[in-house]
Amino acid sequence: MTDVTGAPADVLHTLFHSDQGGHEQVVLCQDRASGLKAVIAIHSTALGPALGGTRFYPYASEEEAVADALNLSRGMSYKNAMAGLDHGGGKAVIIGDPERIKTDELLLAYGRFVASLGGRYVTACDVGTYVADMDVVARECRWTTGRSPENGGAGDSSVLTAFGVFQGMRASAQHLWGDPSLRGRRVGVAGVGKVGHHLVEHLLEDGAEVVITDVRQDSVRRILDRHPSPSGVTAVADTDALIRVEGLDIYAPCALGGALNDDSVPVLTAKIVCGAANNQLEHAGVEKDLADRGILYAPDYVVNAGGVIQVADELHGFDFERCKAKAAKIFDTTLAIFARAKEDGIPPAAAADRIAEHRMAEARRP
Repeated sequence: MTDVTGAPADVLHTLFHSDQGGHEQVVLCQDRASGLKAVIAIHSTALGPALGGTRFYPYASEEEAVADALNLSRGMSYKNAMAGLDHGGGKAVIIGDPERIKTDELLLAYGRFVASLGGRYVTACDVGTYVADMDVVARECRWTTGRSPENGGAGDSSVLTAFGVFQGMRASAQHLWGDPSLRGRRVGVAGVGKVGHHLVEHLLEDGAEVVITDVRQDSVRRILDRHPSPSGVTAVADTDALIRVEGLDIYAPCALGGALNDDSVPVLTAKIVCGAANNQLEHAGVEKDLADRGILYAPDYVVNAGGVIQVADELHGFDFERCKAKAAKIFDTTLAIFARAKEDGIPPAAAADRIAEHRMAEARRP
């Protein structure tokens, strides 16, 4: 492990001055032979071993990577608590372009770092990592989930992630319009990759009209080819165009975080926001801006918990139908959050935080 005393000053500043989440442990990883540079952040083990995926992304700086790991791992603590799992929150990020530097040697080196934590952190797939990658990591580390069925895992968790988001949308529709059906509703999906394209299928099956966008045109083309006009799917150039679509009922951010910010919220035409992306609120206060505009926000870490429900189940012998039944409960959890928000006079994001924090606090009691 890399000693933090040798870390650049900007990284140390992020660790010791910008961390408002009270993380238990942060590990800076470096393996010169393979080119690995990674950060493993453990936010909380109050409910059990920290569980969260490994993101592989070309960060502009080590400081940015550390900040993302801190933010994402904190979010996992809340997500796991709200999903009713006996796991705390953790997250790892590998610095670099996966299409350029990802090798088995690098993933094996990363697996050795995770293994060195002795089970305090359990990893899985995230942006830039896939089932095949977890199979490689697992060769060095038994605390690895998201593996292929051939290697004792449950496979891709994006299917249940999308299913959970769909349940969150149905709950949002029930709360706002008194009917969970999305038939005839116009839904904008920003990001139609691993999770987003499964979500589109659920929406179409339920009778929704879907508008999509993605920075990868091949992802857009795959859906348009699968559902040629007039199937109910159209595409727009970018997210900025999507959030301005006339008559948009629901906006689903399903790419990277920060989609809800000071620029997007004032022009957003949707009445509901419910998507798969993590950390959708760019900063504190955005949830109030949404509420002030009458936009119902389904907290991201609540509705996108289907994937983590699956990987947690993998640790105990995976059963798809059992996991799907747990993910279906996201509908009731989302409704409970909206009810708590109304009761306390606070935005749904704050209500979800209160419920999650209460569960973690109860677990810490002797």
